[in-house]
Amino acid sequence: MNLLIVESPSKAKTIEKYLGQGWRVIASVGHVRDLVPENGSVDTENNFKMKWQIMPGKEKQIKLITDELKKADAVYLASDPDREGEAIAWHLLDILKNKKLLKDKKVYRVAFHEITKKAVQAAIENPREIDQNLVDAYLVRRALDYLIGFGISPLLWRRNLGKSAGRVQSVAVKLVVDREKEIESFKPVEYWSLESLCTADSVDFKAMLTKFNGQKIEKMTIENKEFMDNILSSIGTPEINASVINIEKKKTQRKPTAPFTTSTLQQEAARKLYFASKRTMSAAQKLYEQGLITYMRTDATNLNADAVNEIRNFIAREYGENFVPKSPNIYATKSKNAQEAHEAIRPTHFDAPAKNLSGDEAKLYDLIWKRTIACQMCNAEFDSVAADIETENKVGVFHAVGTTRTFDGFMKVYTEDKDDEEDKKDSKVPPLNIGDKIIIKELKPEQHFTQPPARYTEASLVKKLEELGIGRPSTYATIMSTIVDRAYVEQDKQRRFHPTNGGWVIASYLNKYFTDLVDVNFTAKTEDTLDDVSNGKQKKITALENFWKPTSEMIDGARGIKTSDIIDEINEFMNNHLFPDGNTVCPECGGKLGIKLSKFGPFIGCEKYPNCKYTKQLSKNDNSAQATESAVQNVKSDTVELGDGIEFRVGKFGPYVTDGAKNVAAKQYNNETITLEIARELLANAGKKAEPIKIGENPDTKKMIFYYPTGRYGAYISSNRVNVSVAEQPDLETAIKLINNKAKKK
Repeated sequence: MNLLIVESPSKAKTIEKYLGQGWRVIASVGHVRDLVPENGSVDTENNFKMKWQIMPGKEKQIKLITDELKKADAVYLASDPDREGEAIAWHLLDILKNKKLLKDKKVYRVAFHEITKKAVQAAIENPREIDQNLVDAYLVRRALDYLIGFGISPLLWRRNLGKSAGRVQSVAVKLVVDREKEIESFKPVEYWSLESLCTADSVDFKAMLTKFNGQKIEKMTIENKEFMDNILSSIGTPEINASVINIEKKKTQRKPTAPFTTSTLQQEAARKLYFASKRTMSAAQKLYEQGLITYMRTDATNLNADAVNEIRNFIAREYGENFVPKSPNIYATKSKNAQEAHEAIRPTHFDAPAKNLSGDEAKLYDLIWKRTIACQMCNAEFDSVAADIETENKVGVFHAVGTTRTFDGFMKVYTEDKDDEEDKKDSKVPPLNIGDKIIIKELKPEQHFTQPPARYTEASLVKKLEELGIGRPSTYATIMSTIVDRAYVEQDKQRRFHPTNGGWVIASYLNKYFTDLVDVNFTAKTEDTLDDVSNGKQKKITALENFWKPTSEMIDGARGIKTSDIIDEINEFMNNHLFPDGNTVCPECGGKLGIKLSKFGPFIGCEKYPNCKYTKQLSKNDNSAQATESAVQNVKSDTVELGDGIEFRVGKFGPYVTDGAKNVAAKQYNNETITLEIARELLANAGKKAEPIKIGENPDTKKMIFYYPTGRYGAYISSNRVNVSVAEQPDLETAIKLINNKAKKK
């Protein structure tokens, strides 16, 4: 018997039907192993050696695989054909080797980009070795994410700055915040336009003013009403005699758009179907597992020759030979990345849209099917007529454009938003010749104001990340959902992203102290490095060393920054956002207002606290709470089930997490900020003594004062056997006072 291991159960069912007797197909259900969630799981002093563990809940799946393997003669590792899929195959192989279950058994790596009988059989007939370059790229990516998480996140937690900082998610948040800063600082500029309603041979059409007294009229030329009034008085009162002074006729074409990549599928599904990226990828995954589409994580735009021939035959049969171009349309792939699938997202069959689909799957399949068919159709063709019409007194020239679609081409099947917008602009102009008399029946002046840049939607943010070279096809959906789930951004009814107060704070902090992390060029360069590792152009250890050196320096530098200095930087970054009118005076005492941080979110407070207890709630959003003195002291007492048998509770001595066997203090969290990952880390580190941080020497005792970020009852400082609990790392002066005061009480 042969054992074939795939990622998902539904895919396993589909493939097992194709293979028949002599085969057992089971699923790993995604990744089965991950880094141990504790400090030191990536040993930066020992060639970045990694400590792995079976993921919680995957023990049963591993047992199923090992039980089936005992009955098998050979095992085929058939996880997805991308970097993460290669890593899953590598993890499985390593686990099985460690269990000594592969003696006298053959192991093959197979990959297929579509789940059809032909593709599955072809893959099995052409197995290969696990691609270590792809695995190394995964290991680099996983190590980077881990080192950032365990390096930066504790700095955020201790100072109530945020929940976590991810390598790519942080850039996405910063982009949203920077766009909001642009919008808030935007100053609208007035301008005017002049449209005319013309008639020729009893046919009405529109024309726009393009010249006035020989001056070219561009978008911003007419600056105010006075200028417009001068134009109107000079041109005269309708009805105005005019004549055609120039005619330009031409034929134009529009080309079909390339078939879908992961990014363009998410963008188009967002625009046409109003799907979030996560929703799009979920539906696409199901379509792929049913064998209806090719692999849905790709940045390639090419199609294989057999698929192109099928599409062209279908077009000729259904729409006619005149809709089939003489030679296939070819689309260049921008990707230099060998780790992704090598074909665009397309249906596996083209005879007709798939039946027996419903809901999201039916809508998404229809979109993919139409786009794929259209990409191999002829261009759409148009007749365009442009006419310049001059007033009788030679003062004004108006420009009229008429466009008529003469051949549908690909638009018979599919149009993008840009095509629909162009169609709306299309207008009719009657047959005209130079010298023809025109009557301008009406003049329509219109005031405009320049608009600020648009807020990002999921579609436009994914597009921006792709343009900047940040992220990869497999990551976009996760990025979008993560920044929303962590409450760094929120979406309005038009699905536009707004940064929350927490998003502003985290972006301002990272912008100052972790500049490279949120620098788009640095992040894009990191993605290029991962690609180079995938392609064998750079070694794993070299890539990690090049990344870790500057990152560790940033982390070390940020540890010693005073919280007061951090707040000053955040205030400077957010000043215009917090105080758009420039008024920072406390209404109660005349002190200066600024942002304050608490575990319930940021709020505005007075610099003279605690003598002045004035506070002001920031604009309401999901990441802030009413920050009054009483609210800061309050801790929600709900029990929260985090998963894997782990709970967050509030007891007699404050908040804690428990797995039933042990309890660990979690004083810096509440039931909104705690996560399963944080709880796992607290439990994993329970009983382990954290590495102390030297604050400085106490001149009174000549003993060093140390800061311990984790202890049985939370963070504390210690010197000469005197311990004092603290909320965060204090400066030396404060630490000396706390230690000396505690020593006197003894």
